[in-house]
Amino acid sequence: MVKAENFIYFFTICGFFIGLMFSILNFSEAEEILFYTLEITLVFYLIIHVAVINFFDFDKIATFIFNKKEHENIGDYFIQELESREKVMDNLLASLDNMNQQYEKFMKGSMESNESYGQKAA
Repeated sequence: MVKAENFIYFFTICGFFIGLMFSILNFSEAEEILFYTLEITLVFYLIIHVAVINFFDFDKIATFIFNKKEHENIGDYFIQELESREKVMDNLLASLDNMNQQYEKFMKGSMESNESYGQKAA
């Protein structure tokens, strides 16, 4: 597959040499030669850009550069992994909270029982 840049380079150089030949044959002053050579080169440069835009299928080229479906699949995979890990973390936090509540109940129960023993002894 030929790259679009190669067409642009080739036709720009062709425009430069055609402009140079035209300028040398038709004009006598150096400023006119320089001006018309650059002007014809610019015209060739712009024409080849219009041609490349119209004749190259950039949608196919874009799929080679950035495959949207592949990146969407990878993104979906990571989203599913994050959701599953979030569920695991929620379960761990819930069980930790449950353990803390049980520990607090146990500590309150043991303090109450110690106080009751203290009151019974007194």
